[in-house]
Amino acid sequence: MARKRNPQSALRSSARRWAVPGPHTIAREVLPNGIVVLAYENFSSPSVVLSGLLRAGALDDPPDRIGLAAFAAEALTRGTSHRTFHQIYEAIESVGASLGIGAGHHTTGFTLKALAEDLPAMLEILADVLQNPTFPEEEVEKVRGEILTDLQEREHDTRRMAALRFRETLFQGHPYGRSVDGYPETVRAITREDLLHFHRTFYHPVRAIVAVVGAIRAGDAIQAVHAVLGDWEACRPEPLPLPPAAPPARWIHVHTPIPGKTQVDLVMGTVGLSRRDPEYYAAALANSILGVFGMMGRLGDQVRDRDGLAYYVYSRLDAGLASGPWSVIAGVAPEHLPQAIQGIQAEIRRMQERRVPAQELEDNKSFLIGSLPLQLETNEGIAGMLVDMELFELGLDYLERFPEIIRSVTAAEIQAVVRKYLDPDRMVLSTAGPELPSPLAQEVIR
Repeated sequence: MARKRNPQSALRSSARRWAVPGPHTIAREVLPNGIVVLAYENFSSPSVVLSGLLRAGALDDPPDRIGLAAFAAEALTRGTSHRTFHQIYEAIESVGASLGIGAGHHTTGFTLKALAEDLPAMLEILADVLQNPTFPEEEVEKVRGEILTDLQEREHDTRRMAALRFRETLFQGHPYGRSVDGYPETVRAITREDLLHFHRTFYHPVRAIVAVVGAIRAGDAIQAVHAVLGDWEACRPEPLPLPPAAPPARWIHVHTPIPGKTQVDLVMGTVGLSRRDPEYYAAALANSILGVFGMMGRLGDQVRDRDGLAYYVYSRLDAGLASGPWSVIAGVAPEHLPQAIQGIQAEIRRMQERRVPAQELEDNKSFLIGSLPLQLETNEGIAGMLVDMELFELGLDYLERFPEIIRSVTAAEIQAVVRKYLDPDRMVLSTAGPELPSPLAQEVIR
C-alpha cells in the first residue's frame, strides 16, 4: 500500500532543495550619487524586470495638499522636457513593455518590465520621467479627474471607507493617519506649480534603490543603470523625524454610513511594530496563525466557518519603516456585527492565554518557509524582494537565513508578542455600511 505524502513535508523538502538568491548571486553596487543598484541574473526567460524606489512620499505632503506625492507619481509619465505623453507610451507599448509608478507613505516606487533587448531604451524613458517631468497643464487636469473619480468611488466603497477611517482614527494627529491618495478638497487645490516644486524638492538619487532581475549579466545591468541615472545630481531637505504612534488607550468605534449598502465591512486593530523590530518574526507567525494560514487561520475557522458570522475575515500585519497597523478585516451582516467582534476578540484572547500547540506552530512555520519559493518564482517577485532587503537592511544573505529565522521562533515568543501588541479591549473599530440601528450601535460601542 502506497504511503500518503505529507504536503507540509513536501514544502519543507522543496524549500531545502531550491537555491535562493544570496551573496554569491546578487551583485550590489552603490553609485557615486548614492543610488544602490542590485542585480540578479535569471536567463530562464527573455525578460528583465527593474524595480526600485525613491525616498519621496506622502509624508512630504503639505497639510493643505494631501495627495500631492501620489498625484506627482501618477503624472510623471504625462510628459517630459524630451518626450510628450504620447511618445512615452507609444515607445513603451510598441515593444510590449510596461512601466508603473506610485507613491506610498515614505517612498515612490517604480517597476519596469521589458525584453532584455529593449531594456536600454526603456531605461532611458524611466530616467527621463524620473528626472525631467514637465507636468503639462492639460495632462495634469486629466490626472486630477482620474484621481477625483477614484476618490468619489472610494466614498461608496465600504471596504475602502472602513480602512480609511480606521487609519485616520488610529493615527489621529500622526502622518500615517492621512490618506496617501488625498481628499477631494486637497486634490482640487493642487496646482502644476505644486507638482513642479514637489519634484524639484523631494526627487533625488540619494539612498534610492534599483533592482534589476532577468536575462542580463549583473555587471551589464549595473552599468546600464549607471549610464542613465549615474549623473543625476539632486538633494532633498532632511526629512522631519516621524513621531511615535501610540496604541489606543480604550475601545474606540467609528461608523461611516453609506446609503444603499447591505453589508458592513470592518477594520479592527491597533498599532503594531516596524519591519526592523526584532519581534517582527514572532508577530508574523502570530498573524499567520490568527488570520492567514489555510483558510484565513483561526479567525476563518471559527468566526467564518463554525460560527457563520462573517462573509470573509482575515488579519493583516503592516510592518514598514515605522510601526504600522496590526488589524483584522472582515465583512459581516449588520445583525451579526456584535457577535463577530466578540468572536474576533475571543480568538485574540485565546492566543494571549494559551500557547500555540506544537503541530499548529510547525504547520505555520512550514507555510511561511514553503511560501518563499512561490514569492520568488517570477522576476517581479525577486526584484521586489531585493528592494525590500535593501530598504529594511536585511542583508544579502536574508533569503538563505529566512528558514532558520522562522524555525527559531518559539510558542512563548508568539504568546508574548500577542500579549504586548494585541489588547482586544483597546482597539479602534472602524465600520462602514448601512446606518446601524441605535440598539445595535450601542452593543458594538459597548
